[in-house]
Amino acid sequence: MTTYYTYSPFTVGFESVFGRLGQMDKSAQSYPPHNIVKVDEDTYQIEMAVAGIKQEDLDITVKDNDLVISYDKPTQDERDYLHKGISTRKFRKEFTLSEYVYVNKADLQNGILTITLSREVPEEKKPRKIAINGASAKKEFLGG
Repeated sequence: MTTYYTYSPFTVGFESVFGRLGQMDKSAQSYPPHNIVKVDEDTYQIEMAVAGIKQEDLDITVKDNDLVISYDKPTQDERDYLHKGISTRKFRKEFTLSEYVYVNKADLQNGILTITLSREVPEEKKPRKIAINGASAKKEFLGG
């Protein structure tokens, strides 16, 4: 069963905000189309349709918590098209990554760019159980 989430332009990578991932694209443009997939509890993928664009012409940059995917090479095609349905226009897509979310790798196969992200929360930042002292705990009172 496929699950679809609505999402906002703020973060990628935490279950509490995963419902907002669809809007994490700050550039708010529909080209090129993309999917956001939750692979498992700590792994996500951005799949982007980039048919007709060569791997060496794509630029993927991560700075601070911003992931930017862009294509800036003008199309120099002199052919006489009867119909041109495959677009290769310039684009820039920006995504904001949540704290502790890192880009692991990027692959391009069959016109789909797949960027794999993972959430790696340090042990000291993970939730931990706190013991509650019971009635048998020694109590000290000030005064008499």
